[in-house]
Amino acid sequence: MNDDLQDAGLMVITGGGRGIGAATALLAARAGYDVCLSYRSDEQAAGQVAARIEAVGRRAWTVQADVSNEADITRLFRCVDNTGRRLSVLVNNAGTLETHMPVAEMTAARLQRVFATNITGSFLCAIEAVKRMAISRGGAGGAIVNVSSVASRLGSPNEYVDYAASKGAIDSFTIGLAKEVAMDGIRVNAVRPGVIYTDIHALGGEPDRVDRVAGMVPMGRGGQPQEVAEAIMWLASTQSSYTTGTLLDVSGGR
Repeated sequence: MNDDLQDAGLMVITGGGRGIGAATALLAARAGYDVCLSYRSDEQAAGQVAARIEAVGRRAWTVQADVSNEADITRLFRCVDNTGRRLSVLVNNAGTLETHMPVAEMTAARLQRVFATNITGSFLCAIEAVKRMAISRGGAGGAIVNVSSVASRLGSPNEYVDYAASKGAIDSFTIGLAKEVAMDGIRVNAVRPGVIYTDIHALGGEPDRVDRVAGMVPMGRGGQPQEVAEAIMWLASTQSSYTTGTLLDVSGGR
């Protein structure tokens, strides 16, 4: 550990091996956090992020965990406890979507997959974080940052209304949990990215989607993962100490 860096505690980032999660992890390390990353399947990518964290003098742990699986979340937070570090921040970043499809063609199985990861996984991770952060439970407070999407207010018609609906649930969850735990020293906020250059678009069957829709963005371009990560880091930091229950759009004006 590099003693020249401020010790900001431990940040847990789900889906931390790539995209927005990876960008957040690297900024967190530079800000003095040790980082625990979860990944669903790409162990190599998560390991590379961990190596970069350790290169700047912070500690990193990687945990294979599918957030749609409660047992995996339990294992993730068991690792958190075993680090011996104070949990300061949870970033609920892991998410999924499926191939573009109108609602009339969706199946119950598809809905269950999307909702289990995007909604239930975020709830369960937040539950574990609150148990460790809440002042009334012996914790020292902290911050939870949920990664939502501007799809929650745009609806994503003819593409993935199910994904948009799952992010709408995250918006409501953010507001409700923020009010519930405010007196326990925990702030809860969300970022709502617009079209960002990440691998998630390939899951929808259109890896080049950002370039296709960039013309709809008032700023005329897609966003970069680090631009979202900077917003996450602000919400996680004491610079936003009077901010909770807030939905922060990072969408180029869309």
